Amino acid sequence: MALDFDSARLTNPYLTSEHEEWRNQVRRFIDREIMPYAAEWDEAGELPDELWTKAGEVGILGLGYPEQYGGISEGIDVWYHNILNEELARPGVGGVAATLMIHSIGLPPVSNFATEAIKQEVVPAVLNGSKRISLGITEPGGGSDVANIQTTARREGDYYIVNGSKTFITGAMNANWTSTAVRTGGEGPGGVSMLLIPMDAEGVSRTRLDRKQGWWCSDTATIYFDNVIVPAGNLIGEENQGFLVIMNNFNAERMMLCVGMEASARVCLEEAVTWAKERRTFGKRLADHQVIRHKIAEMKQRINACQAYINHCSREIAEGRPNPGDIAMLKVQCSQTMEFCAREASQILGGASYLRDNRVERIYREVRVNAIGGGSEEIMRDLASRQYGV
Repeated sequence: MALDFDSARLTNPYLTSEHEEWRNQVRRFIDREIMPYAAEWDEAGELPDELWTKAGEVGILGLGYPEQYGGISEGIDVWYHNILNEELARPGVGGVAATLMIHSIGLPPVSNFATEAIKQEVVPAVLNGSKRISLGITEPGGGSDVANIQTTARREGDYYIVNGSKTFITGAMNANWTSTAVRTGGEGPGGVSMLLIPMDAEGVSRTRLDRKQGWWCSDTATIYFDNVIVPAGNLIGEENQGFLVIMNNFNAERMMLCVGMEASARVCLEEAVTWAKERRTFGKRLADHQVIRHKIAEMKQRINACQAYINHCSREIAEGRPNPGDIAMLKVQCSQTMEFCAREASQILGGASYLRDNRVERIYREVRVNAIGGGSEEIMRDLASRQYGV
């Protein structure tokens, strides 16, 4: 059997025929609507607006959200989400998934904690692809230190007055709303709240961040809030309880990144094996050189380890007992595996991997954002150590 993206996937005893049918449905959509155009979109630095409505029509955007708002929730578990994130990694253009699926971290605060009126206004429109939402946490003065948020929201009667800025916000230039972390109280996590801020509100401005190492087609921006008036009804959850809303997001975001990184590593393996079997050097296939075979074997070994760890963490999530420490360490393992496989695939492909319009080249450039976004490797190790009582 050829070692490709599918055959490099370990047997998962938790997947049913319904899961595999979902994979087939998602793959057909990606092969038809994304794969032929992804490299072109990356070079252009943007995605077409119609991609959201198309993704909404096939249920990709609504996966796991309540059916009363247009979602697909009955029988949906973590394995459906894993399959979607695996398949979205196949084009080798991480910016597609990052922006198309940014609602997966921007919308849960609303669907889980907002008032019913806000849910009715926002959730169906996002799930059908007609409107978009982003998540505003990171600030120019800090990213992962959520307890030190500096953007302020001062309550005045039935409104909040928001001042400050957010940066490195995925999906921000084209978002209709941003679920935003603000300081409504004193220092520390106890003074943080979440507000849903309309991006067309007076006093909101945005600057595109487009000179990036990778994720070129990902819509990334800095948002500025200058005395922005936000209705008090846009409060997400309780005032000064926003830290709990934010923390509720992190496990799902990190699992999404982990699955995408493992799948990207498999893309690198697939490209390396294909090239090694076709390329000839010194009178024989590149694959017939022992040093190349050893590279391929170690790539597969590390990918196997990531898959096993992903299945372990996913099973705990499915059973309602997620382990934040393990998820943090899984993220470190997956980012290191993605980096190793991108490097080794690049070595095997040689000069071909240095040319644009190449999945390995793109994935190699995207290693760093995966190792930093959602919590850097260093912060993940520190979080895990504290989870384990150190």
